[in-house]
Amino acid sequence: MAELKQEEICEEVERLARPAESEADILNGEKGPDVEGKKIVEEKEKKEEVEKEEVKLPKLSASEFRAYNSMAEHMEYFHNHFRQSWTLLYTACENNKRPQNLSLKQFLSTGLQFCSHLSAHHSIEEQHIFPILAQKMPEFKNGKNAAELLRQHKEIHKGMDEFEAYLERCRSGETELQLSVLKGKMDSWGTVLWAHLEQEVKTLGAENMRRYWTVEEMRRMPM
Repeated sequence: MAELKQEEICEEVERLARPAESEADILNGEKGPDVEGKKIVEEKEKKEEVEKEEVKLPKLSASEFRAYNSMAEHMEYFHNHFRQSWTLLYTACENNKRPQNLSLKQFLSTGLQFCSHLSAHHSIEEQHIFPILAQKMPEFKNGKNAAELLRQHKEIHKGMDEFEAYLERCRSGETELQLSVLKGKMDSWGTVLWAHLEQEVKTLGAENMRRYWTVEEMRRMPM
């Protein structure tokens, strides 16, 4: 019995001497420090709680769904326009060739109009729409600890400002347009732009909006 006890003690000493990563693998099924394992578990539990809350909500009628989903539909309309403009410009950069139906002047104007329209779109959102939504929805909170959607706006404009300035220099004749250079100036903010276009519409979707607003309130929204 004494020998068995000594063996158990040795095994326990060896277990405690193992790297934390190995224990995390066994306990959590995830590779990485124990802190990361706990974080993953907490995120899963939070997601499950949200899903449970959504399951409890009654099914929407067709009329209710249209009301709750109206802002998402309007936003998707504008976002599709931005996606089309981006794709036209970026495809030209990838092919290193402008579309045959666009002159240099028209191509540059297309890019500058894209910037102008996107800037105006974001200004309207931040001045007239997001403040109303932020009254109940943390997803649209602005200020010191701004929500992710607002932080994305800043990141988008940081890249877009450089993109726009380059197009302006090309239009004025200060520099010659090089599509490889233009591509680099699009790559810096393309990922966050496309993620934002999708995330914003999803946030405004019926299943999320119904958690904060009544049908009557939705019908009074400024959009």
